Amino acid sequence: MNDINKNDRQIAIALDIGTTKICAIAGFKNEYGKIEVLGVGTVPSEGVSRGVVSNIDKTVKAINEAVQIAQKNAKTKFGRVHVGIAGQHIKSIHHHGLLVRHDPESEINEADVSKLISDMHKLVLPPGDKILHVFPQEFTVDDENNIVDPIGMSGVRLEANFHIITGQISASRNIMRCVEKVGLEVADITLEPIASSKAVLTPQEKEAGVALVDIGGGTTDITIFKDGIIRHTSVIPFGGNVVTNDIKEGCTVMKDQAEKLKVKFGSALSDEIVDNRIITIPGFRGRDFKEISEKNLSKIIEARVREIFDYVLWEIKRSGYESKLIAGVVLTGGGSLLNDIDLLSEFHTGLSTRIGQPIEHLAHGYSSVLASPIYSTAVGLLSIAIDNLQYSNIPSQISDDDIEDGDDEYSGYPRNKWYKKIFTYTKEFFESSPDTEL
Repeated sequence: MNDINKNDRQIAIALDIGTTKICAIAGFKNEYGKIEVLGVGTVPSEGVSRGVVSNIDKTVKAINEAVQIAQKNAKTKFGRVHVGIAGQHIKSIHHHGLLVRHDPESEINEADVSKLISDMHKLVLPPGDKILHVFPQEFTVDDENNIVDPIGMSGVRLEANFHIITGQISASRNIMRCVEKVGLEVADITLEPIASSKAVLTPQEKEAGVALVDIGGGTTDITIFKDGIIRHTSVIPFGGNVVTNDIKEGCTVMKDQAEKLKVKFGSALSDEIVDNRIITIPGFRGRDFKEISEKNLSKIIEARVREIFDYVLWEIKRSGYESKLIAGVVLTGGGSLLNDIDLLSEFHTGLSTRIGQPIEHLAHGYSSVLASPIYSTAVGLLSIAIDNLQYSNIPSQISDDDIEDGDDEYSGYPRNKWYKKIFTYTKEFFESSPDTEL
């Protein structure tokens, strides 16, 4: 990374290309392991539909504007960015891997695990699809099950269950094309639900079992964790924009008026509306004002949000972890700002629910704007970008003797380099030919 400030701090830059907004954010990790945000640039997104780039020129223009604002605030020039990817083309599958070792007396090493992981990239996928992430669930050595880290053990058969996330190669190439037209280089690409979970979930929630529901403008992303491991991912192809469209049609108003009604007066539970105020909005030129019942507005919103939660509950049941989510549901994204949406989630899913704010890794004194669920993906991407920078600078092997109590340089880093293959992948993956198997 070439972006280093005067104090030799490595600055990471992340880019969240969403359906309703495009956000560029820059920052670094301080000596306490917390993220210091240097600059943020946010502009409306017009060239993205349901998380996928639909208009290159409009997206390039919006990215350029967001980057210029962030660069001005950060007082530094950007070179490489870490980008998120989402959309209804994202799919997840489970697969079982097996490696037979020829020397059962020797210890299982990084090469054995790396071989098992790389074999997953040889799976036959539908045309145009590529593997984005490969997450080991648990390992088995001979007859010993549920092993988190098999390195150092001995055995003949090394097996593992994998959670594999795939996406369309064309979607990632369009993202890269837009970023490169702005004059930037793509350092890495990460699935946005994973980034959001990085920003809003605690290690305890991931261990206990939790479903993160990121309600964006164009999609609703679901990520389920249990025992600290990603168990299920899914993308529902609609989000907050369909609520806005329902208000537009149901109340016969303009789209911008519908959005303002949703944000300022919207509630996900009509039963919680007691006063039933009348909302008056301007009419067209020469026409009377339009009056809208707050109760009716809430009923329109509730009907669509319930439909979203129907899909969420279906995905939770499909994952097989419905009865194992001790930490319940965490809502984030712009759609989670609707009044009483956490209550509706609890009533509809039967699971305890909280609103997730992206403040888990932010340093003290962060801007109140960044605490909004709207920035969960952007902050998560920045956190992953910073981790990737630091992983690239640590030794391939770190022994216990290298790490002392309170040693910030290596604190929290994986001690076996094969872990890096799980959490990150390079852009060469996206530049490979669609006909080339990895």
